[in-house]
Amino acid sequence: MKPTQRRDFIKQSAIGTAGLTIGAMGFSAKSYAAIAGANERINVAVIGIRNQGTLHLNSWCSLKDSHNVQVRTVCDTDENLFAAGVKLVEDRTGVKPATTWDLRTVLDDQAIDAVSIVTPNHWHALATIWACQAGKHVYVEKPASHNIWEGRKMIEAARKYRRRVQVGLNNRSVRGVMDAMAFLHGGGLGELYLARALCFKARDSYGRSADGQPPAGFHYDRWLGPAPDRPYNEKRSHYNWHWYWDTGNGDTGNTGPHQLDLARWGMAKNEHPVSVYSAGGLYGFRDDDGPPTPGVRVYGGVEAYGHDKTSQETPNTQTAVFKYADGGMIEFEARGRYTNYEGSRGQEVGNLFFGAEGWLELSGGTWKAFRRRSKEPFAGSQESAGGWKSEHWGNFLDALRSGKDTDLHADINEGHLSTSLPHLANISYRMGRSLTFHGATEKFANDREADALLTRVYRKPYAVPETV
Repeated sequence: MKPTQRRDFIKQSAIGTAGLTIGAMGFSAKSYAAIAGANERINVAVIGIRNQGTLHLNSWCSLKDSHNVQVRTVCDTDENLFAAGVKLVEDRTGVKPATTWDLRTVLDDQAIDAVSIVTPNHWHALATIWACQAGKHVYVEKPASHNIWEGRKMIEAARKYRRRVQVGLNNRSVRGVMDAMAFLHGGGLGELYLARALCFKARDSYGRSADGQPPAGFHYDRWLGPAPDRPYNEKRSHYNWHWYWDTGNGDTGNTGPHQLDLARWGMAKNEHPVSVYSAGGLYGFRDDDGPPTPGVRVYGGVEAYGHDKTSQETPNTQTAVFKYADGGMIEFEARGRYTNYEGSRGQEVGNLFFGAEGWLELSGGTWKAFRRRSKEPFAGSQESAGGWKSEHWGNFLDALRSGKDTDLHADINEGHLSTSLPHLANISYRMGRSLTFHGATEKFANDREADALLTRVYRKPYAVPETV
């Protein structure tokens, strides 16, 4: 890196004003500038190291040489995960990372340039805002926030403290996806009027369990953070948190953000919809306490139990329709039980786009376009695994060095617009009716009951601040 480039990078990392304190942490620009040492190495801390967190650890480690990045610290409220996380990083990079269960320790460490936030959804916003205030750049998993109001606060924090904030909408960095978007935006199907986002994942019941005590080494109060104070229950904890409104957003807010982001991108909707209607329910499970099904270990390291009764709150089957000011529409469908698939390839998770001259299917990094009634594609990509690889993480690091939000493939503003779609769907589902939304104010039309679900009551001291 040339001397002028190095000075610019340090300037961006230090907020560019000598003596300015970063948030409430008391870091001066002078002390923070020292972080860029070690030949411009970027030091990263990963906060949350189960499941998707392991993907983050592997991704950062794979970029060690090409992007001069090092995982300095692994952080998780469950100390039982440290041994595996440390071993992964040490085996792949030769460097043993520090461990901590307290993310404040990460934010206090002036040697850390960026954090990778892979916590449950209810922590995404507060951890991001605290990190921005502490002078850290942020890569945060999808959905960007747990509710719409939080997303706006995250944008405000990123802009105020001049931090790069990338949302983990990895498809934005897949070459095949980029090519499909260029084809759509170039008029390949004529005028687009509809996109359909698909999330077909048959999931068995996660069952029920009695309240109990958290395992030794699991800092449950910190894990709860902004969520209401509840007794520990394993069915509301690791991975299972997805299916409860306090901490997760269901499959609509789990896999949905990826596909809804692509739908919005393809339709070129850089705005909120004007209306939403969503309906669904929790289907396919017993209502009684019949003989239990033997548990089977599934993704997330948790057990599932066939058709058993469940304490899950979020729907496993849900459909939503979003309408935009120009009449364009996005549809979303989640099917959590046994189902057929859609599209010529048998889409399970993916997108369909419909235009005046034909339609296009997109799955992973592979796409095919069909003209009018033809059953043979006239354009498309080569077969591609479309894997997540490390392009999105690499793009984040490139943007840190350039100091430009515009270099991010999924800047927090894009992440907020796409994350708002599953949030709007869930609010409509919970209200049981169609809703009109005013994008300029991010409020519903004369609907205080629905507006209440745009935010939440925060458990002190873990409140997302009104002024960031």
